[in-house]
Amino acid sequence: MLQKEIESVIIKFAGDSGDGMQVSGSLFTSTTAIYGNDLSTFPDFPAEIRAPAGTVAGVSGFQIRFGSSLVHTPGDECDVLVAMNAAALKSNLSSVAPQGIIIANSSGFDSKNLRLAGYQADDLPLEQAEKMGFKVLNLDLSKVSKETLLGEKISTKELERGKNMVALGLVCWMFNRNLDQVLELTKQRFAKNPAWAEWNQRLVKAGWNFGETIELFHERYQVNAASLPSGKYRGVSGNEALALGLVAASHKAGLQLFLGAYPITPASDILHELAKLKHLGANTFMAEDEIAAITSAIGVSYGGNLGVTASSGPGIALKTEAIGLAVMLELPLVICNIQRGGPSTGMPTKTEQADLFQAIFGRNGECELIVVAPGTPKECFDIAFQAVKLSVEHMTPVMLLSDGYIANGAEPWKFPSMKNLAQITPPIAEAIPYKPYLRDGNLVRKWAFPGMKDMQHRIGGIEKEDITGNISYDPLNHHKMVYLRKEKVAKVAKSIPPQLILQGPQKGKILVIGWGSTKGAITSAVETAHKAGIEVSQIHIQYLHPFPENLGDILSSFEYILIPELNTGQLAFILKANFQIHPICFNKVQGKPFFAKEIFDKLIEINQNA
Repeated sequence: MLQKEIESVIIKFAGDSGDGMQVSGSLFTSTTAIYGNDLSTFPDFPAEIRAPAGTVAGVSGFQIRFGSSLVHTPGDECDVLVAMNAAALKSNLSSVAPQGIIIANSSGFDSKNLRLAGYQADDLPLEQAEKMGFKVLNLDLSKVSKETLLGEKISTKELERGKNMVALGLVCWMFNRNLDQVLELTKQRFAKNPAWAEWNQRLVKAGWNFGETIELFHERYQVNAASLPSGKYRGVSGNEALALGLVAASHKAGLQLFLGAYPITPASDILHELAKLKHLGANTFMAEDEIAAITSAIGVSYGGNLGVTASSGPGIALKTEAIGLAVMLELPLVICNIQRGGPSTGMPTKTEQADLFQAIFGRNGECELIVVAPGTPKECFDIAFQAVKLSVEHMTPVMLLSDGYIANGAEPWKFPSMKNLAQITPPIAEAIPYKPYLRDGNLVRKWAFPGMKDMQHRIGGIEKEDITGNISYDPLNHHKMVYLRKEKVAKVAKSIPPQLILQGPQKGKILVIGWGSTKGAITSAVETAHKAGIEVSQIHIQYLHPFPENLGDILSSFEYILIPELNTGQLAFILKANFQIHPICFNKVQGKPFFAKEIFDKLIEINQNA
């Protein structure tokens, strides 16, 4: 059998939401990370908790791209699609690369499954796929699962469900993943039930042996390890990295971490992850609603520790008045908004970047806070750490904007040593008599909390008198306090790093600006543009309010500015208002991330018309 060496590959596991696609995908990801490949993943969940089995609405997917060089995105079109049923094929066929491989579980293509997927009785989707140029491998993975565990005390339904682990073993065989590593990870995954662990290991072996014995495969594929900087790595999702960043920051600040949260997709994993880290000092509270969640966090900050809350757009809307209270009190508070498709309930499991206006403007009154955003899953650690540092040291709320694509995606992360992380210094009050709104050069007030002798002071949402913090209805005092709070946030620009140009010349023809989860697709598109001889530069903005001080100089150095966003142009609108530029907006609001090819094609268009 031939063995073909390739630089990178994109695989997608797809099936019903109960078919274990996320399990197979995550185990394959862990195996690939141990092997040393760079990688990026994209789990794709159905919007309904349990859509009707066999329907397109119920298809769950897990896409992974891995390679021997740097990987920036989970990829555009998949090279290999593992389709557990007809619905999985129907919903993903358009995203299979030309001449790609389709591994079809033949048991999922009977007349019932074809009907549920919306095919006509005489449709032959696998045969049609072959005519379109795809290499179709029609294999009965369900039968292999049943035969492997025949005689065990397992229901017929459970016997059939093992097909996902058979598929895992088969794909591991195709791409030369280490079988021992796969088996050990499988054992760890099902460690709480030794019988299930043993059964799933047998299913993985059956899939591997299936690849060895069937004659449909004429070649296997080798993707060598990537050349990554030396250090200790682990696979991390965006929400995992965010939780770890919060914990690390709390230790550097010498503060107890408290998360008050109410479950909501796709933010709930932050609560789950922090609940696992009690041994590191993380305290979690699942409140009865969003308002209780944020107000409990504000109470913790008033009490002298680090209050954090996490939600998505609908929950942030409910927290709005309490966010204003934190701004008025000038207390540290980190608000994590893991964006999803909206408005209202919208598309809970689909990604979007449409909460930027909400983050910067979405409160009553003049109510400014700091807004930051990671661009990749591993960046969530650094941005969460910075969010805590800015919030504590500047005594003001910070909103962290992630989204479903970043939150659920995963990549290798070289985790840092605590000794190399910046120190966080809370501005604890010392001088007596205590004056709650006496400020330093950055307009930051000192932090006093219950139990500190002779530092009693008023709190509440009514306007504060300058210096004393007493209740005040004086018009001139209100005017002064509004501008003090506004200027305090503006001064944060001096504490954040200057904007970097990630690729391309410092000035020139075309500049691509991104924020949030568009980073990977933009990076790949700009790399491809350079190979095609197109002069283009790239920046990615992590600090969205206030902007880095040098951003205006960068913007004025380019003729054309392209801004891809997963919204209708929110960052573009803000940049136009602040810097009087006229960017080219490139917007996508489909609940799906950008493909690198989409942005590359747009760059070709701009270059040709320039």
